[in-house]
Amino acid sequence: MSFKQAKELVERMEFSEIALKRAVENIESSTQNFETTLKHQEDIINKLPYADKKLSYMSIAVAVNIGLIVGILIGKYLL
Repeated sequence: MSFKQAKELVERMEFSEIALKRAVENIESSTQNFETTLKHQEDIINKLPYADKKLSYMSIAVAVNIGLIVGILIGKYLL
């Protein structure tokens, strides 16, 4: 093996090492992003029952208000 061939081989190995390091860094950052995304999704899923409870309370309040208004209108026209 000549010196030129050995130099080319070392350069290829260095480029391969650099590419592998970049790939590992990209995988690590992707893993961190994925974990934060999963955490946010878990937080949202944990908050859903409370949001549903608030919506049911609001629908009850709206129904009571509509019933009150309808009752007032019926009472006004019957008396």
